[in-house]
Amino acid sequence: MVEAKLSNLIDQHGRRKRKLRISLTDRCNFRCRYCMPEHPQWLPKAQVLTIEEIAQLARVMVLDGITHIRLTGGEPLLRRGLLECVAALDALRPLGLQRISMTSNASLLAPQAQALKAAGLDDLNISLDSVEPATFRHMTGRELAPVIDGIEAAQAAGLPIKLNAVLLREDNGEQIVPLVEWSRARGLPLRFIEYMPLDAPGRWQREQVVSEAEILDALRERFAVEALPRSHDPATRYRLDGGYEIGVISTVSNPFCASCDRLRITATGELYTCLFAERGLPLRERLRAGVTDEDLLDAIRDAVWHKDRGYAARQGPVERPLTMHAIGG
Repeated sequence: MVEAKLSNLIDQHGRRKRKLRISLTDRCNFRCRYCMPEHPQWLPKAQVLTIEEIAQLARVMVLDGITHIRLTGGEPLLRRGLLECVAALDALRPLGLQRISMTSNASLLAPQAQALKAAGLDDLNISLDSVEPATFRHMTGRELAPVIDGIEAAQAAGLPIKLNAVLLREDNGEQIVPLVEWSRARGLPLRFIEYMPLDAPGRWQREQVVSEAEILDALRERFAVEALPRSHDPATRYRLDGGYEIGVISTVSNPFCASCDRLRITATGELYTCLFAERGLPLRERLRAGVTDEDLLDAIRDAVWHKDRGYAARQGPVERPLTMHAIGG
């Protein structure tokens, strides 16, 4: 493994960026109520980065200190050329890339899990908001069974998994303990995510947020809960009954912006230095105009340097036409 170097991607608040999320597509086969507009308008193919453009951006940013890349969407399993993309990223390991991850709803994963592992994928985050079929169907518009099949196929392929559950008070707010018990029984790490103001404008409601404190209260009714030291990971970790660990990503009630080490590139090639930024830096036009890697990197470094303090400094819904499914989770 190449020895990790200090990232040159640093903002004015002293936060160095090591992780990059790349959205492969805005398209998704689910209709999660906290993520997808009711009537999404998909991007024309010509506006979406090619696999070659994704690989070029990734190479430039790995050379400048990015060590972890996560592929997102939309649903990345819908992207043609996904295996080629993973393989192209895998080729960047001698330059300093350490890990290739993917976030997925897993409903299309079963036939592709083994091939993804062979191409170089290291691990998966899988969205699982409920293990109760009716609740799952209500929240996603799809069936639970194919997701379970995808999880089992990933396990069989030797791909490490984390499960993510977004909590909405009136939908799955009462299913905290069942989700933990299901995940613990299968040896799968679980992270609860507070409902963030990133869906369709005007739809997010703070009263739907199940806060970190409320999650812990629910867990303490069933388990002994021990807080663990924080890291750069967005989740605060807790140990239950002295063994099983869960995480809570508390963007709304307890923002973790001070330790943020992440950047995002949308499917159209816009660099977002913050999940809640009002606008991004267009990179696709620069790539297609044939700019040098040096000019590309200068623009990226400048955008990163001017990253603001984040959600902690300006809480509430972000005003922009781009919703969660388009920016990538």
